[in-house]
Amino acid sequence: MELGKKLYSVQEYYWILYNGIRTAKHTLNAKKNKQLSQKFIERLMLAVTEVNDCSICSYAHTKMALKSGMDNEEIKNMLSGVMDDVPAEEVAAVMFAQHYADTRGNPTPESWERIIEIYGIPKAKGILGSIRAMMIGNTFGIPWSSLFNRLRGNPDQRSSLLYEISMILGTILIPISFIHALISDLFKTPIISIE
Repeated sequence: MELGKKLYSVQEYYWILYNGIRTAKHTLNAKKNKQLSQKFIERLMLAVTEVNDCSICSYAHTKMALKSGMDNEEIKNMLSGVMDDVPAEEVAAVMFAQHYADTRGNPTPESWERIIEIYGIPKAKGILGSIRAMMIGNTFGIPWSSLFNRLRGNPDQRSSLLYEISMILGTILIPISFIHALISDLFKTPIISIE
C-alpha cells in the first residue's frame, strides 16, 4: 500500500485540522492580494487529493476546477498524477503539494525552504494553507466516501465500518483544534515545524 493512500488516524486528523486552521488566513490573504488565483489553488488541491485518493474530494474539486476555467484534460491528468498542463511557474508548488500529502503533512526542510525561495513568504504561506485545507477535506472526505460506498455495496478496501464511524465522530475535535490553533497564534508558534 502506498504511504499517501493509507488512511489517516483520528490523531492525525486532529493535527491536520489544527494546522489547516492555523494557515487558512494565509490562503485568504494570498487570494485577496492576487498572489494565488483560483486555478492555482485548485491545482494544489487536485494534487493533494490525487495522492490521498479521496473520491468525494476529487468529484467536488473537479467541479470547482472546471468553474475556475481549467479544462477537462488538465483535470483528468492532475487526478492521474500527470502535471503536463501545469503552468511552469506553478510546478514547484504542485510538486510540493504532492510531497506534503505523500509525507502525511511532514515535508522535508529543503522542500519548504525551496517554496519560500521561489514564491516568497506570503505566497508560500498561502500555498501551504491551500494544501492544508485540502488535507482537512481529504481526512474528512475519505471516511464519508467510504461509508457511502459501503452502503452502496462497494466498500473501500482500505477501510472498515468502525474506521468510518470513528473518523466521522472525530469531527467533535474541530472546536478543540480551533482553540488550540488560536492559542498557538497568540503565542506566535511557527505555522510549520520542520524536523
